Amino acid sequence: MQESETRSPDNWLHRQDAERIADLGEKIMGDISQVIVGKERTVELLLVALLSRGHVLLEDVPGVGKTMLARAAAISWGGVFQRVQFTPDLLPSDVMGVSVFDQKHQDFRFRPGPIFANLVLADEINRATPRTQASLLECMAEGQVTVDGVSHQLPRPFMVLATQNPIEYEGTFPLPEAQLDRFFLRLRLGYPSFSEELEVLARLREDHPITTLKPVVQPEDILQAQALIGRVYVESSVAEYIVRLVHSTRNHRDVSLGASPRASLALMRGSQARAALQGREFVLPDDVKALATAVLAHRILLRPESQLRGITPEGLIEQLVDSVPIELEEELA
Repeated sequence: MQESETRSPDNWLHRQDAERIADLGEKIMGDISQVIVGKERTVELLLVALLSRGHVLLEDVPGVGKTMLARAAAISWGGVFQRVQFTPDLLPSDVMGVSVFDQKHQDFRFRPGPIFANLVLADEINRATPRTQASLLECMAEGQVTVDGVSHQLPRPFMVLATQNPIEYEGTFPLPEAQLDRFFLRLRLGYPSFSEELEVLARLREDHPITTLKPVVQPEDILQAQALIGRVYVESSVAEYIVRLVHSTRNHRDVSLGASPRASLALMRGSQARAALQGREFVLPDDVKALATAVLAHRILLRPESQLRGITPEGLIEQLVDSVPIELEEELA
């Protein structure tokens, strides 16, 4: 892209700010890589969600490092970490907090639950009842908790990282589409390669590297970066490509429920965050393509007959990314 005086007003991101965000991302990714081996793309997408003020659904088989990724991320950016093991008997008050009577002051005092942290790991979220799952909606959408009619602000920055096992469904309560739509991204770690697993064994021969991990940035640095993401330049033809891509999910013959307008907003904001993490002050179509599957796949519902034919949401989104045209203006061409 060529520089243009007409597209550089003061309210758009400057290059030095983009470079500062990229440096922040490199520090965090380098720190997390001491614990998580060979998952650079997953860590990058996690950072995209963090800078976009989004929440992440981490769906994978047991034992691949989901919990360790959450712990390492929280330590790296100096955040308070809390883990909640979701079970069928878990109540909303166990997560949000509860008002208890204080005999000394003769009134009710609010005792915050584990949701009052910077990064909350909702482990095996689909094992909790729909009532407990729904208690997270206000937290994720508005960054607050309402108990007994009183709203309590959650710490900033704030992220929910929820995990679920895609293999074992016995005794689970699948997340409804409305709640899936609240998650900014859905990620999978996947099994490590042969060489990566050897590296894991070497690192864990003695103490776990998570015990020596130190913060490389502070929560205030994350808040400053979050405030700048919305200033990353999105050219009109790129915005049109985002909308065209999301609209294509609603009109596809294999889709019974397409992506919502919230998906368009998430795809745009995520593309802005990815551009900034790469040191750019403008979004490219490649940013949109790189995030499309993680942002859109969990937001669409396939027709039963399409699933029987072996079509997957991820495969469908990849097909749409390849087929939906990008009509770039001359400045971007």
